[in-house]
Formats: sequence, structure tokens, C-alpha cells
Amino acid sequence: MQELVDTNIRSANSDGRSIGIREFVVLMAALMSLNALAIDAMLPALDDIAATFSVSDPNQRQYVIGTYLLASGFGALLPGSLADRYGRRPVLFTCLGLYAFISLACALAPSFNALLAARFAQGFFTAGLAVLPAAIIRDRFEGDGMAKLLSLIFLVFMIVPVLAPTLGHIVLQFAPWQYVFGLLAVMSGIVFTWAYKRLPETLAIEDRQPIDARSVMANLPLTFRTRVAIGYVIAAGLTFGAIFGYINSAQQLIGEHYGAGNNFTLIFGLTASTLFISTFLNSRIVEKFGARRVSHMALVMFLGLSATQVAVALLAPDNLWLFVPLMAGNLCLLGFTGSNFGSIAMQPFSNTAGAASSVQSFIRMTLGAGMGIAIGQAYDGTALPLALSLLVCSVLALLLVSFSERGKLFRRPGEARRYLAVHDVMRG
Repeated sequence: MQELVDTNIRSANSDGRSIGIREFVVLMAALMSLNALAIDAMLPALDDIAATFSVSDPNQRQYVIGTYLLASGFGALLPGSLADRYGRRPVLFTCLGLYAFISLACALAPSFNALLAARFAQGFFTAGLAVLPAAIIRDRFEGDGMAKLLSLIFLVFMIVPVLAPTLGHIVLQFAPWQYVFGLLAVMSGIVFTWAYKRLPETLAIEDRQPIDARSVMANLPLTFRTRVAIGYVIAAGLTFGAIFGYINSAQQLIGEHYGAGNNFTLIFGLTASTLFISTFLNSRIVEKFGARRVSHMALVMFLGLSATQVAVALLAPDNLWLFVPLMAGNLCLLGFTGSNFGSIAMQPFSNTAGAASSVQSFIRMTLGAGMGIAIGQAYDGTALPLALSLLVCSVLALLLVSFSERGKLFRRPGEARRYLAVHDVMRG
């Protein structure tokens, strides 16, 4: 297992490729960013898409986002197992090629239902872009070192949610909404070329796993039976679901309810930018304090801010400048939970990282996307449904994390390692 201080990630096989750690971080972030780009770049275009296809119910435009997210969850079950069998590179390049092809199909959709079908296909067949980076990282790193690397990757990745709506808005100044999907295809082609030339295969041939129906289906109940992991996986799905609800309804909530209009992209980017700050701070402190202590404290603070959101939604429902810092705070705290929860949940699965990453992504994304759709569809012209969702999700998430930790939160790194060792003995 390489240490994080190593300067290169080398091939596990004999193809001779290697990549520097800094370039590796940026490339992994670029792969993950294609998913964020497919979501956030669409936000400024939702009005134009609805107008093109004469969509009468304003909440229905959210399905352009929600359908993609939900399909990504279902699609996440496949690529990890395929990557454990055939290696990371073949599956990755298949996903990148399909991403570009289906993006063009979305641009040419003749109806709103056809667009939603294409978006579902895009999310389903390109889910590997969210799954494979975690498996590739797990091939070479573990523990708090993995959490630190994930934080560095998230640090670069978080630039995209800030910039993507602006990119979409710029495209719309010069071309119709179909060209936003053209932008997705171009970006996929760039990342495909970069990864093909530079990214080594990180899974050794001797570590590849055969695929059979029983082993694939066994990964799902195994994750549910692994107490150390399942609470974190579902907790992440709950917090992501609340945030997805915000993304689904952000254009209506900020642009229409709060009357921000053309300033929507700026305000949305402002709230999302706090993720960049927290992810950077997490990468600096996680090895010192441990993923558990950092993420547990952030989750408690997330709950407190969510309760404040409910109070503000009831007492000052039209005050944008109370909503913005509170929402920015919730997104900021997500930077201290997301990568850490993912790293903790992956630690018990060193021998089947690809399959475990797929199963965990499936749970997180289907739960999160389904909740995000429900929260978005509950939008009633106020911020109250979102605020209540944030509060309920944070309370449930804290209970689930406490379940995984057997009631003992804020463990130090040494205590956490001993807990995992005892868990491994019990499983053995």
C-alpha cells in the first residue's frame, strides 16, 4: 500500500504508466466533476427547457435533475463489479464514451419525455464516473490517508458546483439550451483523452474477482450486515437527499420565491463555494483528528443549523439574506461529512473495493435522489419544506452514525482502528 507522500501512482500491471500524485488528484476530481456538471450546468437552462416543451407545472422541470440523480443510483450497482473483474480502465472509458454520446442524444430530444428518458440513460450508464474514483483510490490508499486524499480530490471537485451554473448561463447567452449538453460531450472527450494517456491500471491481475450472479447479489446484503459501514452509508444518503432537494428546487426558491432573478447563478455559486472551503480544511485536519471526530462534530453542527433554518423559514420567510448564510453553512458542513463518511464506510472492504463502492453508491444515490425528488416536489413557494427536510435528515443521520459506532461518537484515530480490528475478528 502506497503512502500519501509518494510522488507517483504506478500501474498495478505491466503497462508502464505512472502519474504524479497532484495530477492524479486533479484527474480523479475531473472524472467526478462530469457528474456535477451534468447536474448544475442544467440549472440555468430549466426555464428554457420547460418553455421549449410547453411544460406547464413548474415543479416538473425539476425532473431533468432528479431523473439523472435517481438513475445514477441504480446504475451504480454495475460498474464496480465489472471493474473488479476487468480492471478499472476499460469500465471507466466505456462510461466516458457513453456520457458524451448520450449528452448529444439529450440535445436532440424531440420531447420532454424523450429528454427525461435520455437523462435516465445518461445517469444509469455513466454511474461509474462516481463509483470508480473511490475504487481506484482504495487500490492504493487506506484509512485516514484515504480520507485525506478524498478530501483533496473533493477540494478540486468542489470548484465545479460553483462554476457549473455560470458555465451554463454563459452558454445560454450565445446559444439555445441544447448547447449546454454539447458542452458536456466536449468535456467528456477531454477527460477521456487525458485519462487514456495518463491514468494507470491500479487493480493487479491477481486481485481481479470473477463475476457471478450470486457474488454480485451478495454485495448488497453484505453492506447492510456490516454495522461499521451501513449507518454511514445511509446517513450520507440522507444528508445528500436534503442537499439534492435544495439543488432540485434552487432555481425556483432563489430565483422566484426570493426574487433573485438573473442573480440566481451568483447566489447559488456563493452558497456552493463554502464546500470548497470546508473540503480544503478537512484535507488539512482529517489525519490529525481522524475522520470520525471531524465528521461527527460536523453532523451535530449540521443539525443545529437545520433547526435554525426551520425557525427562519417560519419567522422570516422572505428574507434571502438570512437564508443564504444558513444554506451556505449546511453546504459547508457537508464538506466535513461526505468524504469522511465515504472513507469510513469503505474501510471494511479492502478486498472488494469496486463492488463495495458500487453498492454504497447505489444506496447513497437512490436514497438521496429519491428524497431529493420528493423534497423538490414538495416545494410550495416557500423555504419551509426544504428546512424541515434538512432537520429531519440530520436527526436521522446522527442516529444512524451512532448505530454504526455503537453509541460511542468522536472516537480518536487509534480507538477507531481498534474498533475495526474487533469488527474484523467478529466477522471472521
